[in-house]
Amino acid sequence: MDPLHNVTFNNASEEDFNQFVQPVWQITLWALAYCSIVAVSVLGNVLVIWIILSHKRMRTVTNYFLVNLAFAEASMSAFNTVINFAYAVHNEWYFGLIYCRFHNFFPIAAIFASIYSMTAIALDRYIAIIHPLHQRLSSTETRVVIVIIWILALLLAFPQLARIQHTGLSENIFCLCGCADLLLPLCIMGCAYTAVGITLWGSEIPGDSSEHYKEQLLAKRKVVKMMIIVVCTFAVCWLPYHIYFLLHQFCPDILEHVYIQQVYLAIMWLAMSSTMYNPIIYYCLNSRFRSGFQQILCCYVSRVVKEELELKSPRYLQTQVSTYRASQMEMAVSVSVPQNSAPHAKTVVKFCGSSQKTEQHK
Repeated sequence: MDPLHNVTFNNASEEDFNQFVQPVWQITLWALAYCSIVAVSVLGNVLVIWIILSHKRMRTVTNYFLVNLAFAEASMSAFNTVINFAYAVHNEWYFGLIYCRFHNFFPIAAIFASIYSMTAIALDRYIAIIHPLHQRLSSTETRVVIVIIWILALLLAFPQLARIQHTGLSENIFCLCGCADLLLPLCIMGCAYTAVGITLWGSEIPGDSSEHYKEQLLAKRKVVKMMIIVVCTFAVCWLPYHIYFLLHQFCPDILEHVYIQQVYLAIMWLAMSSTMYNPIIYYCLNSRFRSGFQQILCCYVSRVVKEELELKSPRYLQTQVSTYRASQMEMAVSVSVPQNSAPHAKTVVKFCGSSQKTEQHK
């Protein structure tokens, strides 16, 4: 998003622009590292969008915001990651002024959309758990909120166009911009999830509670735990990036350090990698997403496994799977035994699940 050196170079000589020359093997390794982010991020987030939109039961308020989050992160990864790497390696902009403006507008808007989507999820969880009697957002209202998120993100990213500094010396172009402020949304999410965590984990489950109540409470805990990990991962990935630029403001001499380019490439890789972790988190912590990923990525999944995908309610699945297995067993092992002692005796044995029934007819 931001350049390696957020300074102007009007008085520098052309040799100063590429003072940190790297060997080819080193650039190749960095290129593979950055390209892996794009591959994992785009593929993973597209699969998340498909899993949610193609399964009716997955279309919840929280998951609609996850769709928006996945779209924003896939967009930022596709349009920003490799370009940032190419710019940081030589500190020269090869893609023209028009793409420079797009590069410093839409990806930054995508970052804002990501952070505000996570904020919307935190507020939705807060209302659902702290104020359960309040009416939840409908699907139409959720779509309206998503549109507002993007309008706000685009408006906040628009000033970046005015901050772009474009300087050209001979054939060299520098595309410089500022960075997004994420502190306020992170504080809002921190307060919301703190209150939710105290409510969900602050007291023990009553011993006389119904099984349905316990299942609901455990399900809420899992969702909140997953989203807390998502937010913490995002914050950890971007924290070194912002610390780097804060240090640059107070100690501009750090740019003269011999290894500063390697440090910056590592810090920027960590920041850009924030776009690829969410699908992995969903897979590890959410059984429905895990089943959806397995359905897509494992073409050899059997019919029974597909019917056991937890994209439907657990009670429905238990009934459906039990019925399917019972019918298969009944068809396979229903037998007729030949007559033995009695001339017209016939024994019919039927298996239904774990039950067994024998009838004698004479």
